[in-house]
Amino acid sequence: MEKFVPLADLGIVTVPEKHQLAAFRKENERFFWHYNEAITDAHFSNPTRTLKPDDRFRVQVFRQVVSGATTSEERIDFCRRQEGNAFVGAQGISLVFGQRRDLLPRGLWYGSLDHRKHLWRDTSGCHGVPNLVVLSGGGFALDLRCFEQPRDVGYAFLLFRDLAGS
Repeated sequence: MEKFVPLADLGIVTVPEKHQLAAFRKENERFFWHYNEAITDAHFSNPTRTLKPDDRFRVQVFRQVVSGATTSEERIDFCRRQEGNAFVGAQGISLVFGQRRDLLPRGLWYGSLDHRKHLWRDTSGCHGVPNLVVLSGGGFALDLRCFEQPRDVGYAFLLFRDLAGS
C-alpha cells in the first residue's frame, strides 16, 4: 500500500528571469504572518536541481494517507520513484507561492523536499526543510521544519516534475 496520494494538481510553474530568494522576500514578505529569517539564498544555494530562467515544472501536492508518522526519507524515496521528479528546495516554495498559492488546500504545511545534504543546517544540527504554511483562514507563513523529525497527515509535500524536453 502506498503511503502518499495526490491531493492537488497545481499545474505548470515557470521560473522567472530573475529568481532569487532575496528578491522573493522583498516582494512578498508582507503576505506572510511569519517568514523564517534562515530562508535565504546563502543558506539554500545548492539545491539538487538548480533553477534557470524559463524552466518549467508541473507541480503536484501529495498527502500522507497512513496513520502515524512518516519520515523525510520515506517522502524523498516516494518522490525519487516519480518519473521526472526534481528536488528544488526553497526555490520551489517561492515559485508555488508566486504562481499557484490560490490552488493550495488550506490548513496544511507544504514541504518542498530536497536531500539532506542540500539543506541548510542550523546550530542544533537540524537540516531545514522549507515549508509553506497555508492557514485555514487563508493566511500564509514560510517556515523550516527539521528533516530529522517525522511528519504526520498535516504535512503535505510538493512534487516538481521537470518538463525539460517535453
